[in-house]
Amino acid sequence: MRDYLLTLCVTAAVTYLLTGPVRKFAIATGAMPEIRARDVHREPTPRLGGIAMFFGLCAGLLVAAHLQNLGSVFELSNEPRALLSGAALIWLIGVLDDKFELDALIKLGAQMISAGVMVAQGLTILWLPIPGIGTVALTPGQGTLLTVALVVLTINAVNFVDGLDGLAAGMVCIAAAAFFLYAYRLWYGYTIEAAAPATLFAAILMGMCLGFLPHNMHPARIFMGDSGSMLIGLILAASAISITGQVDPDILRLFEGSTREATHAALPVFIPLLLPLTIIAIPMADLVLAIVRRTWKGQSPFAADRGHLHHRLLEIGHSHSRAVLIMYFWSALIAFGTLAYSVHSTSMWIVLGVVALSAIGLVLLLLPRFRPRAPRWAESVVPPRYRRRKPAPVAETEPGTAPETASGPAAAGEDERIPVPVGINGATAIGNRARFTDRRKAGTPS
Repeated sequence: MRDYLLTLCVTAAVTYLLTGPVRKFAIATGAMPEIRARDVHREPTPRLGGIAMFFGLCAGLLVAAHLQNLGSVFELSNEPRALLSGAALIWLIGVLDDKFELDALIKLGAQMISAGVMVAQGLTILWLPIPGIGTVALTPGQGTLLTVALVVLTINAVNFVDGLDGLAAGMVCIAAAAFFLYAYRLWYGYTIEAAAPATLFAAILMGMCLGFLPHNMHPARIFMGDSGSMLIGLILAASAISITGQVDPDILRLFEGSTREATHAALPVFIPLLLPLTIIAIPMADLVLAIVRRTWKGQSPFAADRGHLHHRLLEIGHSHSRAVLIMYFWSALIAFGTLAYSVHSTSMWIVLGVVALSAIGLVLLLLPRFRPRAPRWAESVVPPRYRRRKPAPVAETEPGTAPETASGPAAAGEDERIPVPVGINGATAIGNRARFTDRRKAGTPS
C-alpha cells in the first residue's frame, strides 16, 4: 500500500506543479477558444490541461517501475507499456483538438486506433464472467471488438460529462478510488498478481485527477480539454479491461458444485468485475440520453447542445458548485454502493443505507423547487436566497428636479462603461484585471 500511495503522491505533485506552466503556455499559444453557446463560463479559459496530466502519468509509471514491490508489474506484464502507448496517441490527438478543433470523426478514429494499439500489446479482454452461464472465453476477434467498444464508450462518456469546472476530474477520481479498493482487494486479499496492473493504473489515475483539481475547481483557471478528458477516460477503460478480461474468476475459489450454481453463488463478485460500467453510470447515462435526444431531433450524435445532466441541474436552479457536488454525490453512491455490496452482499444494512442516501440525494436534487422563507429572526444566519426581499427605498425629489439613478445624477451624463474585449492572448484569463476600460467619473479631466 505504501508503494501505491507514493506513486499516487508523485503523480499528483507532478501534475499540480506542471499545470501552472502549462496554463501560461496555453495562453501564449492562443489555446483559448471563444465561448460557445453551450458553455457556462463567462470568459475564455485556457485549455491543454491534459499536458500536465500526461506528464503526471509518465512520472507515476517511472516511479512505480523503480519500486521494489511494483517493479515486478513491469517485468511480468506488458500492460503498463500498452497503456502508455495508447495514452500517448490519444493525448497527442487531444492536444491537436484543443488547439485546432479537429472533426469528431477524426477523434473517433483516433480513439479506435488507440484501443487497437493496446490490444496489439496484450491489453485486451480474454474472457467474460456471465451470471447464469459462467466464464466464457472470447475469440481474438471478439475480444478486440469488445475492448475497442469499451474504450470508445468510456472515453466519450467522460468527455461528455466534462462541462462544469472540476466535474470530470472529480467524478473520475471517485470512480478510480472505488476501483482501486476493489482491485487492491483482489491483489492483496486473494493474492492475484494479475490484478496488480489495474491497481497501479487506478492509483495513478487518482493522482492525476487530484493534482489537477485545485486548478480546475470553480472558478477554473484552466480546463483539461480533450487532451485530458480522453486521456483519463482511456486510463479508466484500461483499468477495467485489465481486471475484467485478464483476471480469471476461477482463481477466486468461490465455486462449489456445478458451474451454474457456482456462478449464482458468486454473483456479488461478478458485479464488481463490471465495476467500470457502474462507476461511470452517470456519464454513460448522459451519453445515451444525448445520442437519443440529438437523433430524435434529426441532429448528428456528435452535435453539441445544452441538454446534458449538469446543464439541467443549472436550469433547475442549482449553483455551479452545488451542481458539481450533486454529481459527485451520485457517482460516489453508485460506485461505493456497488463496492460495498460486493464485499458484504448478505448485509441488508448496505441496501438500506443506499436507499436512504438515494432519498437524501433526491431531496437535494429537487431542493431549488422548494424555496422556503426564513423567519425574520433567522435571516442573519441563512443564505441570502432564503431571506425575504425588502422593497428598494424610493428617494424623494423636489418638484422640477431630475431624479437620480443608481449610477449617479441623470443630468451629469456619466459615460457608459465599455467591457474590455478579449485579445488574442486572453487578457481576462491571466488574472484579476479591470473589466471596464474607463472608470473615471463624468466631468473629470482626461
